[in-house]
Amino acid sequence: MIVRSLRIRLMLGAAVAIFSALALAWLAMTLIFEHHLEQRLEAELTAQATLLLTDLSRNAQGLAIDGGPADPRYDAPASGFYWQASGGGSVLRSRSLWDQTLPAASDAQPDNWTHRSTQGPFGQRLFMLERQVRLDRAGPVVLVQLAQDVAPMSLAITEFGRELALFLLLLWAALSAAAWAQVQLGLAPIARIRRQLGLMQQRSEKRLPRGSLSEIEPLVAEINNLADAREADLNRARRRAADLAHSLKTPLAALSVQSRKARAAGAADAADGLDRAAAAIQRAVDWELARARITAVRQDGAASSAALPVVERLLGVLERTERGAELVFEVEIDKAVRVPMAADDLTELLGSLVENAVRHARRRVQAVADTTSGVALLIDDDGPPDDARAAVSAFKRRGRADEAGGGLGLSIARDLAEAAGAHFELAMSPLGGMRARIAWMREAPA
Repeated sequence: MIVRSLRIRLMLGAAVAIFSALALAWLAMTLIFEHHLEQRLEAELTAQATLLLTDLSRNAQGLAIDGGPADPRYDAPASGFYWQASGGGSVLRSRSLWDQTLPAASDAQPDNWTHRSTQGPFGQRLFMLERQVRLDRAGPVVLVQLAQDVAPMSLAITEFGRELALFLLLLWAALSAAAWAQVQLGLAPIARIRRQLGLMQQRSEKRLPRGSLSEIEPLVAEINNLADAREADLNRARRRAADLAHSLKTPLAALSVQSRKARAAGAADAADGLDRAAAAIQRAVDWELARARITAVRQDGAASSAALPVVERLLGVLERTERGAELVFEVEIDKAVRVPMAADDLTELLGSLVENAVRHARRRVQAVADTTSGVALLIDDDGPPDDARAAVSAFKRRGRADEAGGGLGLSIARDLAEAAGAHFELAMSPLGGMRARIAWMREAPA
């Protein structure tokens, strides 16, 4: 499985590298400790062998010893501490050997002590020190051997390795935690860039601050250059769309004149065709102008305005229309409610929704603010349920709400709301008609 998280990759790499280094350290330190114990044992046996040589002598009966090593463990049978001297047909050995003998030497040297590991009596593994000597010039060669059971040394090595492994595991955990902190610290600038990119998405005029770390500065510069190029392209496209929309107004006016002339001349069918064509072109013009307006809303993300004055101003205008005079308008919005939009943009957004509600309502239009989790503005009407249900269904399919009779204004309102960072949805209203809801969620604490 490919790990797609840079943080996890760095942590895994650091943990594996630290573990491998500590494992090698454990192996090296265990070998060093074992070598140190062998050197200490060799030095101890050499000192005892030197004392043994001073007590050895040769008489008419063969080898003789005067005292021998003072360590009482050489007198206890199978104690693991043994010495033996053999040569000229005579053998002397420690009481600890009882009736056993040490294995004969294969490569003992006459000029220095040599050591080897071998299987000894009583099933013990022995560390043996041995040397060939002559007690006198005319005497035979005597093989002197001292041996010690390595089981205690092996136990010490095992216990040392186990305790060292436990310590190194704790050290591995501590170093891994330090590596995690280092990774977090190293990736913190990237996290800041990610948050700043989120602000750039909300407000296209913002740019990443310069003066970052030298390794990240080139990335910051490239992102800013890309944002500048993108904004320039969008501005050019918006100007072209607006110019095109405005340039179509004159031909539309000419079509309207031709339609009236055709209708006056009795060509009603031709006039209807011209009117339909003019209406289609007008919708396209309105849509392009709305898109230009949406881009402006996105660039003005720092604006804020009170919702109640905007709603009251809109309803005051609509109440004086012929259709509005037949309706009851209800407003439940507190004076303190503010939304993150400029007043003009909020007027255009709510204007489309309120006009749609007035067009479909039978008796009531309601404007409500909900501040439970952030700020939400709700526009309800008591229009025909079937028409409302069709518009809601078309909206949920991400289609144009005007496909079901909702009007082009609802689609424009949706894009205006999303450009302002709000969530827009249509649903069935408790009044029986349709509900339009624009919500700005409260940001979670960082």
